[in-house]
Amino acid sequence: MSLKNFLLSKVFVKNLGLAITIVVGTVMVLLIWLNFYTRHGQSRTVPNFIGLTIQQTEKLARKNRLVFHVVDSVYTPAVPAGCVAEQNPKPGFKVKKWRDVAITINAFSPEMVAMPNLVDLPKRQALMLIVSSGLQIGQLEYRPDLSIDVVIGQQYNGRSVTPGDSIQKGSVVDLVLGKGLSNQRTPVPNLVGMKLNLAKETILGSSLNLGTYIYDNTVLNNSDTLNAFVFKQNPEYHGDATLQLGSAIYLWLTVDPFKKQADSTDVRSADSLQVSDTGNIVSY
Repeated sequence: MSLKNFLLSKVFVKNLGLAITIVVGTVMVLLIWLNFYTRHGQSRTVPNFIGLTIQQTEKLARKNRLVFHVVDSVYTPAVPAGCVAEQNPKPGFKVKKWRDVAITINAFSPEMVAMPNLVDLPKRQALMLIVSSGLQIGQLEYRPDLSIDVVIGQQYNGRSVTPGDSIQKGSVVDLVLGKGLSNQRTPVPNLVGMKLNLAKETILGSSLNLGTYIYDNTVLNNSDTLNAFVFKQNPEYHGDATLQLGSAIYLWLTVDPFKKQADSTDVRSADSLQVSDTGNIVSY
């Protein structure tokens, strides 16, 4: 039989039709299964589990057709012990039903960490070690010493703390650093446009301290607080502005991108205040 006759034969046409039917049917079944498996178009809002007990979380998760699992524990005074301190995805996030929500539980007792030995370390290295040890950076105090920007003392709650002592995780550690034997000064950094965390890092990196910071009336909630940026600083930045090591810089923050100067109804004003070299605000 020739190829032409074979292609036109009833047997070939029948088998071809059967093959096409099987392929189309398989594709349709696969699409239906994928639609069911991914629950296309079906989503629900993740509820707020923060502050709930495990039992309350389980009940609320089941009600919203979600599942949860505990991934970690922290210690925070923000919620009662044994309750949910953090969750991922965040409240309000859209997810498919029966998806996992990772939660972090507030521990019943504070986690303790060993105080690191910061003495004789350069400032930058000491700051990095404080953060990596689960502690927070406090104030920088400068005293006359042969060294410059080297740690000569470490303090917790206003007192010297010995390396290896157990202190609560998240505690604030203050540093005493050398400023040399001369009247050492440092340039004033330009902080305008920065968010608070970056501004604080920049201030500490310049061997200065963050003084008071004030939010204007555009900052209304936690989200605004996270997005607020510096629109004014005191002392102001200019090319030759300097301060003594350890002096304070005061900040005003907003979420208004067009705001160029402080609103007199929100700030007592940087125009009537001046920062002294000792880090105090004085009127003039």
